[in-house]
Amino acid sequence: MSETNSASAAETAAPHRYTAAMAADIEARWQDFWDAEGTYEAPNPIGDLADGTELAARPKKFIMDMFPYPSGSGLHVGHPLGYIATDVFARHQRMTGHNVLHTLGFDAFGLPAEQYAVQTGTHPRVSTEANIENIKVQLRRLGLGHDRRRSFATIDADYYKWTQWIFLQIFNSWYDKEADRARPIAELVAQFESGERATPDGRPWSELSIAERADILGDHRLAYASDAPVNWSPGLGTVLANEEVTADGRSERGNFPVFKAKLRQWNMRITAYADRLLNDLDTLDWPEAIKLQQRNWIGRSEGARVDFPVDGAGSVTVFTTRQDTLFGATYMVLAPEHELIERIIPAAWPEGTHPVWTGGHASPAQAVTAYRKQAAAKSDVERQAEAKDKTGVFTGAYATNPVSGEKVPVFIADYVLMGYGTGAIMAVPAHDTRDFAFARAFELPMRCVVEPSDGRGTDPSTWDDAFSSYEAKLVNSANGELSLDGLGVVDAKAKITEWLRAHGVGEGTVNFRLRDWLFSRQRYWGEPFPIVYDEEGIAHPLPESMLPLELPEVDDYSPRTFDPDDADTQPETPLSRNEDWVNVTLDLGDGNGPRKYRRETNTMPNWAGSCWYELRYLDPTNDQRLVDPAIEQYWMGPREGQPTGGVDLYVGGAEHAVLHLLYARFWSKVLHDLGHISSLEPFHKLYNQGMIQAFVYRDSRGIAVPAAEVEERDGTFHHQGEKVTRVLGKMGKSLKNAVTPDEICREFGADTLRLYEMAMGPLDVSRPWDTRAVVGQYRLLQRLWRNVVDEVTGEVTVVDTEPGEETLRALHKAIDGVGQDMAGMRFNTAIAKVTELNNHLTKAGGPLPRSVAERLVLLVAPLAPHIAEELWRRLGHAESVVHQDFPVADPAYVVDETVTCVVQVKGKVKARLEISPSIADAELEALALADPAVVAALGGAGVRKVIVRAPKLVNIVPA
Repeated sequence: MSETNSASAAETAAPHRYTAAMAADIEARWQDFWDAEGTYEAPNPIGDLADGTELAARPKKFIMDMFPYPSGSGLHVGHPLGYIATDVFARHQRMTGHNVLHTLGFDAFGLPAEQYAVQTGTHPRVSTEANIENIKVQLRRLGLGHDRRRSFATIDADYYKWTQWIFLQIFNSWYDKEADRARPIAELVAQFESGERATPDGRPWSELSIAERADILGDHRLAYASDAPVNWSPGLGTVLANEEVTADGRSERGNFPVFKAKLRQWNMRITAYADRLLNDLDTLDWPEAIKLQQRNWIGRSEGARVDFPVDGAGSVTVFTTRQDTLFGATYMVLAPEHELIERIIPAAWPEGTHPVWTGGHASPAQAVTAYRKQAAAKSDVERQAEAKDKTGVFTGAYATNPVSGEKVPVFIADYVLMGYGTGAIMAVPAHDTRDFAFARAFELPMRCVVEPSDGRGTDPSTWDDAFSSYEAKLVNSANGELSLDGLGVVDAKAKITEWLRAHGVGEGTVNFRLRDWLFSRQRYWGEPFPIVYDEEGIAHPLPESMLPLELPEVDDYSPRTFDPDDADTQPETPLSRNEDWVNVTLDLGDGNGPRKYRRETNTMPNWAGSCWYELRYLDPTNDQRLVDPAIEQYWMGPREGQPTGGVDLYVGGAEHAVLHLLYARFWSKVLHDLGHISSLEPFHKLYNQGMIQAFVYRDSRGIAVPAAEVEERDGTFHHQGEKVTRVLGKMGKSLKNAVTPDEICREFGADTLRLYEMAMGPLDVSRPWDTRAVVGQYRLLQRLWRNVVDEVTGEVTVVDTEPGEETLRALHKAIDGVGQDMAGMRFNTAIAKVTELNNHLTKAGGPLPRSVAERLVLLVAPLAPHIAEELWRRLGHAESVVHQDFPVADPAYVVDETVTCVVQVKGKVKARLEISPSIADAELEALALADPAVVAALGGAGVRKVIVRAPKLVNIVPA
């Protein structure tokens, strides 16, 4: 008989069996019911989303998933892993007495949608909105309990109105270092006007031109435009943040070459918050690995600023963490982009310049120009790599070492970055690996100032590599008024730092690896900046009444791209081609009346919308303010155990360890400083789910073949008769191994998919997908169904009798274990305990007592909500299972009535005692020594030692 006929016969014999068809019917009905009844709507304490019920008086839980990006290919089964997990957790929290806010929006601006639109000729809004609708259907089918009233997309004008508003708050703010917080820029202006704060050149504020005032304020604003080195990708036609460039100097998106260029761009002064971003990590319940990545990215280091005078050109300032080695500085290196270079380059090489220093060029200017072009073709990561061959060129200038008085040559080299410290270093080649390699390559002098402890001596010319140690003593480090000789590193640092300060050539300082956030993109599909420029090029913020500044419809939304390898190109933004939108006459309400302005034609990066979306979930219909303070305080305000406030649980991938999380933390802190929110941090608890992986099959050419078409024969794999290789990797359309949730839902039902994804292993560990294993969870649901419903008649089979002792113990142990596992997000072990209980009830035979059946359904409700709703209704309940109380275990049944204690004599088992699990050590010892078998084993010998491990073990050592 064929499988089809077998299945048909089985359905005829048992018409009410739980099948995929029945699951589909149950799931669709209950999804419609939940939507119609607003089952998952979480009330606010006030406002239009308050509902007058007692729900808002309960303890709150704000549970969030990281924003999905609506790609055209929709979801594969790896995508919903985190969404199902947060849904299970949220459902358990509702059942344990919480008002749970759980919803989902869409991060819809950015490069992927624009690239897709360029390729297909479809407007990015059209394709993105279609993708969102498709993903909404897929997510709804999974039974996710989201409050749909609170959902939005970042491309909605009434959402990005507030993204633009936040940008203006940041633009109109400055960081007051004394107060250690952001303040409105108007307060800084008032300080300049009153004379409380002096202008840079000392002139009164009233005597400065509008342009001069704008420049001064730009040096303080938290959002500012500047000419700065940027990562320019001609192949993408846009600039990129450092974090969007791969280790081999290419764009993360598209894998195009990335070059250094100098462009005027918007930046966020995130560096002002470096200390707070670092310190507040200690208040967060985040994985230590993520905290470490943030700490490393912020990169706080203590050291000293040191000034090296350059004849006729001021000073080169360096930051060093090893100021104790200053006497060993024998040359200097500037980053190729350093602004001082033009001022210090002489017209000709100084007499006696070493030929190897010149790079073969006739003049310093030629050498520097050629080297700068070479360096621009490398990413920061490439420049920092430990390359075998060191490159650089002499600038022709000399600086003076402030402690030794010696003239030291000034080079430029690509291993020094403008993005760290001051863009200049003092080179101490005897004690730094890269400086040592550079000095050897360019035949530069080396001086030992830290005494080697490995017996190599103090002549660096005989060394094979640099010597660096924090334990050694200083040598060769003295001038007429200062000596560090004989001091340890810590004492030497303190002494030299004080000397530098006293002589006005340096001071102790703190430096950060963190750089200001490049916030401009030369794209169409992003939030327009609410900024216009007057005829003098001065930037003006739009008044709030003009928000949102909507993204205009354009015919050509493609960025101008170039030959990917052509570094000598400049961005051309799509918006700049829309003359009617760019050039406008506006009255900004500043008393100057209508004037001609030019709009900013860059757009914000795709990170902008996800920097604050947790706040919009709280108060999504508010068109008067970012968020009502009382609502924000209720859901996210600081409280016991959460001193900096934030979302109670935030689940997403570890790949966002730096970018999104750091940026969102920065925006939260600015908004807090300005009094708009009470929370200092956006996300209190962070949980990184693992990845669902899948096998990738490749043919002899290395090309992926469809995984569904591969056959296994005796441990080898074949596709269309050809042997193929198999490796475990990501799941995706391009690898031809994607499995969609729609496929699994059709074959087994959404509840089965939910159970399988949660049962695959610990949530934070990656695991391989195996469609064949899904059937195990399907069978669990079938057994659950059979325990309550007769498959032939469809009647509920439970009885109103009391369960037996054994069943009560199995039930309450399961309740206790599942509850703890749910709270700890150990969903795989929770499912194992549900399975164990269900199997026990199946083997026990006979109809289930109603009290057992109902609690079994409640246990499974967070994991498989559709079947739970159906069974709950069939058990006679009119209310949804969603807000029922989660079962509570009776402690008397959780603890075993007796346990078996093993008694050993000389390490050999001599007796087994059935005892109470709560027995005291002394009582257990007495019972063991009195047991006849133990007495016989001792044979009258005394007892030297008794080791008691109540209640499981007693070990007796005879005398």
